Amino acid sequence: MSYVDDVLAKVIAKNPSEPEFHQAVTEVFESLRPVIEANEEFYKKEAILERLTEPERMIKFRVPWVDDKGNVQVNMGVRVQFNSAIGPYKGGLRFHPSVNQGIIKFLGFEQIFKNSLTGLPIGGGKGGSDFDPKGKSDREVMAFCQSFMTELHKHIGPDCDVPAGDIGVGGREIGYLFGQYKRLTTRYEGVLTGKGLTFGGSLARTEATGYGLVYITEELLKDHGMDLAGKTVCVSGAGNVAIYAIEKAQQLGAKVVTCSDSTGWVYDPEGIDVAALKEIKEVNRARLTEYKNYRPNSEYHEGRGVWQVKCDVALPCATQNELHLEDAKQLAANGCIAVAEGANMPTTLDATKYLQDNGIYFVPGKASNAGGVAVSALEMSQNSERLSWSFEDVDSKLQGIMVNIYHNISDAAKRYDMEGNYVAGANIAGFEKVVNAMLAQGVC
Repeated sequence: MSYVDDVLAKVIAKNPSEPEFHQAVTEVFESLRPVIEANEEFYKKEAILERLTEPERMIKFRVPWVDDKGNVQVNMGVRVQFNSAIGPYKGGLRFHPSVNQGIIKFLGFEQIFKNSLTGLPIGGGKGGSDFDPKGKSDREVMAFCQSFMTELHKHIGPDCDVPAGDIGVGGREIGYLFGQYKRLTTRYEGVLTGKGLTFGGSLARTEATGYGLVYITEELLKDHGMDLAGKTVCVSGAGNVAIYAIEKAQQLGAKVVTCSDSTGWVYDPEGIDVAALKEIKEVNRARLTEYKNYRPNSEYHEGRGVWQVKCDVALPCATQNELHLEDAKQLAANGCIAVAEGANMPTTLDATKYLQDNGIYFVPGKASNAGGVAVSALEMSQNSERLSWSFEDVDSKLQGIMVNIYHNISDAAKRYDMEGNYVAGANIAGFEKVVNAMLAQGVC
C-alpha cells in the first residue's frame, strides 16, 4: 500500500462519522499523490501527511446562555487550531445547527491550504457552534456570543489565533464577541476580523470573498482568451459571498440570473437586482420569496434547481456539497465553460471529476474564495499599524492577491504535468509552502 493510501485509511479509521473531513482529505491527497510519490520515503520518514491531518489542537466546550423567556439553553462550541506553520491560526466561526466536529475539522483542514495560497503569514483554523441565530432576538444573540467568548478568549489572541465570521456570524455577532473579549482581557487588539469600521474593521471586508471570487474567475477566463463581460452567470446562495459576487460580476459586464437561499431560488432573466437582494437579506433578513415584490418578471422556485439554468459561468456560493453530479451534467449540457467555488467545498467529488473530465474549467474554493481570509489578514495588518486603509487600497490589494493565486495554482499544476487541473494546482501550491515551513521548524 502506498504512503498516501495508508495515511488516508488511518485518517478515515481514526475519525469515524466525519464524512466531510474524509472528503476533504481524500480530495487533497489525490491531488498530492504525484508530489508525495516523487519523494515518498522522505515524506513517510517525516510523517508529513500524519502531521498535516492531525490538528495541533482541538477545543470543545459548553456554551450555556439565557433566552428571553428566562430559560437556560445549552449549545456546543468548538475551535480547531489545525496548523500554525506559517502564521497564527486564521479561520472563521460558523453558527449553524449543522455544525459538528467533523465539519469544523474539514473547514479547518481546507483553511490551511487556502491561507497558504494567499501568500500571507496565516495558519489554518476554524470554529463555531450548533447555535442558530435565525429567529433569535439581538439580546439572545448577545447572550450566546458573550458566553461563547467567555471560554474562547482563553485560546485566542492577535499572535495566536484570530477568528472571523462565517455562516451565521456577521457584523452583529462579531461586535458582541469582540466586546466580550475586550471586557474579559482589558485589551483592545486585533483578535477578531470582520469588525465594524468604527472599531478596527477593514473597508472591503464584507465584499472581499465575493469580489475575490469574481477577480479570480475573470483572470481564469483572460488566461484562456475570454472575457467575463457579456457572459451569463448562475450564482447560488444569498449571503455575503453571493451578494457581492453578483455585484462585482455585474460591474464587470456579466449578467447574473440566479440566486438562492435555504428554501428556494430565484431566476431573473433581466439580471439579479442587487439593491433588492441587499434589502431582502441584509436589512429585512427575509426569504427570497419577497424578491418578486421587487421584480415581478422574475421567477421563484421552491427547493433546488439553480444549476438547471443555462449559463456560461457557475459560482456556487451557498454551502458544502450543494452541486451534485446531476447538476454537473446539466451545466455541461447547457454549455457552461467555468465553475469557481465561492463556498467551502460546495461541489461533490464526483461532480468535480465530471466537470474536469468534460473540459469545464474548475477552480476549488481554497483558491477562489480566499479573498475573504486575505482581507482578514489585511485587517490584521491595519490593526497592528493602528491604521485604516481606503476601500480602493484594500480592493486593489485583494485583486492582486487573487490574480497571483490563479497563476500560482496554474503554474503548480503545470510543474506536475497536470495543466488546467486547478484542484491539483491549489493543493500542491498550498502544500509546498506549508510543508517547507513545517520541515524547517523541526518535529512539532
